[in-house]
Amino acid sequence: MYNQLSTLHLTLEPADNDRLASLCGQFDEHLRQIERRLGVEISNRGNHFEIIGANQPAQAAGKLIQSLFDAARHELITPERVHLSLQDANLAAMLKQEGEPAGTVTIQTKRGTIKPKGANQQRYLKSIQEHDINFGVGPAGTGKTYLAVAAAVEALETEQVRRLILARPAVEAGEKLGFLPGDMAQKVDPYLRPLYDALYEMLGFERVAKLIERNVIEVAPLAFMRGRTLNGSFIILDEAQNTTTEQIKMFLTRVGFGSKAVITGDITQIDLPRSKESGLRHVLEVLKDVDGISFTFFTSQDVVRHPLVQRIVAAYEAYERAHPKEP
Repeated sequence: MYNQLSTLHLTLEPADNDRLASLCGQFDEHLRQIERRLGVEISNRGNHFEIIGANQPAQAAGKLIQSLFDAARHELITPERVHLSLQDANLAAMLKQEGEPAGTVTIQTKRGTIKPKGANQQRYLKSIQEHDINFGVGPAGTGKTYLAVAAAVEALETEQVRRLILARPAVEAGEKLGFLPGDMAQKVDPYLRPLYDALYEMLGFERVAKLIERNVIEVAPLAFMRGRTLNGSFIILDEAQNTTTEQIKMFLTRVGFGSKAVITGDITQIDLPRSKESGLRHVLEVLKDVDGISFTFFTSQDVVRHPLVQRIVAAYEAYERAHPKEP
């Protein structure tokens, strides 16, 4: 896509040595971080920078360096700050390709605005807004579940739906649920914690508790969906890689009029017995050509947690490509 090299010259004003040191990092580690991510070469003498690379990545690097230098006026630039800025500076988002819409999708809740980081998260939210059934597939830390909950909260607060239903299969990595006290809902409840945490952050603890009490928000194991038709609801199925083919078919056929469903999962972390095929992996093949259903695939480049998480995910991806599992 990018084959025309260009050289970009950038002068940062004012020539503030403290801000420049914060921008560049110890031994220029922040500049090397930007180089690795965007595939450019960066050199500088004082506040004069030279960026060599393909035109769009070079332009993106220049904008990012200017942005970080501006931020250094009131904060210390850390590798984590550079990492998160690079998510926002994703080439497809920072420099729109010709013909792509320039609008930025955001989520408005009463507790503030949630802005997706990077082009893939933008596409994901836009797809959720435009389609009734959406799949978000990729590694941990890419915002799949958090953004789905944010979209669900916005839909509830703007009265697009009457209730939220958050579900997941009753399977946990290497654990047996039988020893836990209580009925199945109570056994699964601790494993729904990421969904609760996102709701608490966006709505507040007391309001979430009241909405659950009034059954406006329902958090339940996937098995509890059988036999129901869910109208006027925003339904999220989390950890869908641990559904069986029968379960995910059952879930998808529960979606009723005025409802929207988001299915999230990571097909590299399947905890089903070896004899069981992952419903998520199967359904991606079955529904790939069905109109009206959207698929967003995340990679390690979309991870917005600690930078080491991104490297860990990338290392696993590389290992699994080099050592494919036998069918």
